[in-house]
Amino acid sequence: MTEVQLFSTCLAEEFFPEVNDAAATVLERLRLKVTPVRGAFCCGQVAFNEGMREEAVDLARRFLNSVQPDVPIVVPSGSCTSMLKIFYGDLLADDPALAAKALAIRPWVFELSQFIVNVLKVKYLGARYERAVAYHPSCHLMRELGVRAEPMTLLSAVAGIKICELRDREECCGFGGMFSVKFPDISASMLEDKMARIKESGAEVVVANDCGCLMQIGGGLSRAGDKLEVRHLAEVLAAR
Repeated sequence: MTEVQLFSTCLAEEFFPEVNDAAATVLERLRLKVTPVRGAFCCGQVAFNEGMREEAVDLARRFLNSVQPDVPIVVPSGSCTSMLKIFYGDLLADDPALAAKALAIRPWVFELSQFIVNVLKVKYLGARYERAVAYHPSCHLMRELGVRAEPMTLLSAVAGIKICELRDREECCGFGGMFSVKFPDISASMLEDKMARIKESGAEVVVANDCGCLMQIGGGLSRAGDKLEVRHLAEVLAAR
């Protein structure tokens, strides 16, 4: 394997471009040719979740016409990966041609940590990050993709890092895409619980695999005047 396709996702593209850069750096250090997916901006998950099926199909068509099967598609997001691998089947059920394309690329779609640990069989990336870190696992990453151990496997191999235990870490941060907009009070309460667990962990940095979680947690910490930082897993793995 010498080449991968890197799908940046819309949240990373718009709000966390450093995540895309870090993911590309990590993959290139593994001696892979990284080809960005240029023709697609969004997987269509938000439109799909809101029942806007026509718009979601258009975004899915754009994505599927921008990638090729037989070359791994690496995504620095558990939620977008689950959309591509799992929910495209529902979304595209009435379009046989698009459904066939989705089925063809499905075995080639991987979340970043999943790809590094399970496909490349790599655990140590030569990273150094001398900070106290708490890891927050995103919901889709765990519950849809079953990716639990891989991010911690990679973090534990980072030189100089201190892993802080995050109590109840599998509880949602309250983002959930449009959930946080439609149910702001519930979302805020969930975030408050998450931030309390983070603060009691003694961490300086919160690490997650999804930009949605980084936005939710980072926004809450910022509004509270807290100096804790949020970082994507890719940024920690790219650190030297």
